[in-house]
Amino acid sequence: MFKAIRISVLLFVLFFVSVSTFLTQARSTDWDGSLWITIYPINADGSAESSKYISGLKIESFADIEKFISREIRKYGHDLDRPVRIELGKEIKQQPPALGGEPSAWRVMLWSLKMRWWANSAASDQDNPAPDVRMFVRYHAPRDEFRLEDSVGLQKGMVGIVNAFAGHREKNTNNVIIAHEFLHTLGATDKYDPMNGNPYFPDGYGEPDRTPRYPQRYAEIMGGRIAVAEFDAQVPKTLHFAVIGEKTANEINLR
Repeated sequence: MFKAIRISVLLFVLFFVSVSTFLTQARSTDWDGSLWITIYPINADGSAESSKYISGLKIESFADIEKFISREIRKYGHDLDRPVRIELGKEIKQQPPALGGEPSAWRVMLWSLKMRWWANSAASDQDNPAPDVRMFVRYHAPRDEFRLEDSVGLQKGMVGIVNAFAGHREKNTNNVIIAHEFLHTLGATDKYDPMNGNPYFPDGYGEPDRTPRYPQRYAEIMGGRIAVAEFDAQVPKTLHFAVIGEKTANEINLR
């Protein structure tokens, strides 16, 4: 009897969480009102340089992300004044859970659950009310030849983990990555080759109909790079050189 009650309670909780997640995701792409995003900085490497950079962050540091989303959704007939509103949260002292080991479907699913639980608990003391999307930005001191870990955005839980450099020269490229991962939380998919980072044609190109095709002038935000030649692409220096392409627009219900 007790086992049956316990299973029923668990099933009810799972049902409630599933319905809540579905409704949140549906509301996030109805484009009827502003989406609230909170960015939480994390000192990823424990360096004094990263700590100093985080202490100097201001909400204006991320203004280009708001402008980018506003500019792009207008192209698809949406006229919201501020489709996204970004807040800057306090520094988070905890590090997010690492995936670890060889990726597998089970390991990734378990990690995703851990990540969502961690995101809720790490920011709960400052989330009043809770934002629609939580973006945790892990800052590293800039170092030659240092390669950042991959960033990630999860639609379930609407949480992103961004690895970024703690430098004023890197601010604009950091915003490109944050915008990319934010759109993942809304359901947008990657449009580049994970083996070499080159964007797929045509969905990963900012101007797929451009003649001649190369060099492209803009990056499709989920393609991640500007294709300057068939096998050569560059990360855009700012969001001024990024666009939301038609397939991404479909994925996040802009069309």
